[in-house]
Amino acid sequence: MSEPAKSPEPPARTRTALVTGASTGIGEEYARRLAERGYSLVLVARRGDVLDALAEEIADRYGVDVRPLAADLGTDEGLAPVVERLRADGSGAEPPVDLLVNNAGRGDGGTFAEQEPDEIDSMLDLNVRAVLHLARAVLPVQIARREAGDTRTKLGVINVSSLAGEIAANPGGSVYGAGKKFVTLWSESVAAEVSRHDVHVTVVLPGFVRTDMTLGVQKSGLPAFAFVPKDQVVRESLVAWAAGRPSVVPGGQYKAASGILRFLPRTLVRATARRVR
Repeated sequence: MSEPAKSPEPPARTRTALVTGASTGIGEEYARRLAERGYSLVLVARRGDVLDALAEEIADRYGVDVRPLAADLGTDEGLAPVVERLRADGSGAEPPVDLLVNNAGRGDGGTFAEQEPDEIDSMLDLNVRAVLHLARAVLPVQIARREAGDTRTKLGVINVSSLAGEIAANPGGSVYGAGKKFVTLWSESVAAEVSRHDVHVTVVLPGFVRTDMTLGVQKSGLPAFAFVPKDQVVRESLVAWAAGRPSVVPGGQYKAASGILRFLPRTLVRATARRVR
């Protein structure tokens, strides 16, 4: 007696990633490497002209669908359409987002008592508030997909933080470092919350990377080994995310440095910071 014919599985849907801060630097590298892996892309950045050109170039080179979405994530008006896109669950015209890369950020520094309050607010709005709101938009959709039986696709969020948040005292970068520390701790907590749904959240803690944000550091004469290539940051973080690791420090030199930082007495770090400020 012949076995009943099995219903064919539906064809695999193209994976979709949304990358913020995608026009340059690490964000652009995420866009290129995800396109290389076959992801359709939604690219978010403030500069619409640069974003449009990049989207067209990536689409032509990798043969994937790329949608530019110009938005200033530091404002409510800019945040709203990106939140709306992340809430898409596939029931409408837009496919759901499988991977959110929270990369957009700014690295303003200066002595805290001399920083403009508006500039402090703007940095926190982009580096912290936007990161939380975007993750909050997409994670319920991803959890619901798992509960509905979608087990064929890796789902989750990558949050780009910084090793600057791991330093006990960061004169000249107090607000930036504290914001990144918040993102790291929050991200690792959320990773534990959603892991039972097989949704992965990974926080990335790079050291120095050659981007527009670090131009001042690059001109200061730091040796080449102090910088981790953008492609290495992206490659290591994508591997860590796929494996479900809650955090990753790209680059061997910074893996070693982060380990040392954990064991240094905070009093020693603070005293050293006071001497070099």
